Amino acid sequence: MKQIKYRTLEVNGIRIAYREAGDPQKPSLLLLHGYPASSHQYRKVLQQLSDEYHLVAPDYPGFGLSEFPSPEDYEYTFDKLAETMRQFIELKGLDSFALMMQDYGAPIGFRIATANPEKVTAIITQNGNAYEEGIGEAWQGIKDFWKDRNEATERALLPAFTLEGLQWQYTHGTREPENVNPDSWHLDFLRMNRPHAHKVNLDLWYDYQNNLRLYPQWQQYLREKQPPVLVVWGKNDEYFPASGAEAFKKDVKDLDFHLFDTGHFALEEDGDLIIEKMRVFLKRVV
Repeated sequence: MKQIKYRTLEVNGIRIAYREAGDPQKPSLLLLHGYPASSHQYRKVLQQLSDEYHLVAPDYPGFGLSEFPSPEDYEYTFDKLAETMRQFIELKGLDSFALMMQDYGAPIGFRIATANPEKVTAIITQNGNAYEEGIGEAWQGIKDFWKDRNEATERALLPAFTLEGLQWQYTHGTREPENVNPDSWHLDFLRMNRPHAHKVNLDLWYDYQNNLRLYPQWQQYLREKQPPVLVVWGKNDEYFPASGAEAFKKDVKDLDFHLFDTGHFALEEDGDLIIEKMRVFLKRVV
């Protein structure tokens, strides 16, 4: 097992933090994190798969240990985050890689894959959605926000940024909340209390509706390019329920499909099982 390195790379004037492990001469896996998390969510993957793979896990601008430019200086949309990640990929010299995506990692990852399909060797999705069937009941407040962004609809979403709201993201749907490391939501809470953090995250939630408009394009990519796909999905996720996982069966021929009896951050409770599925899948396809 290779030691994990904690590095930074300047991308268009923004310092991007990332974790890297493994031999760069081996097949690469790019790990794209979700909300409200960071590359910290992939710590188990970095530890366990670095013996056979080159692993790179960046933090998006405003997330994790990456620089947090103000909303006046950086447009917090999924188009912009994906553009920054594409530049990061180029600067890192990643010419060929498998993609692992969770939550926000999916709209960022699918933008990367559709822009440069020749670089993507395989896709691993852990509650990373690409189908309207995968938009669950927990989106109702955000859908109201999409219809009319005003002080009242913004205020209705603010409890999600509290310590209790962030804890819910990690523990809801788990078999046993004590299986989940509380460091995760405590780290997120500290970051959520930085200047501009609430506005930035509201901006991204508002922009998320544009991801749904791109779902047909991403589905077409899956049908036409047919990348091998591994689905490792926490089936009790109220944001992205199991119906979102099942929907990949419509378009992907080489599909390795697994549901786990856990929540949104499935790696927290079932990391060892998921990582073993990843190892078997990657050995076969890359």
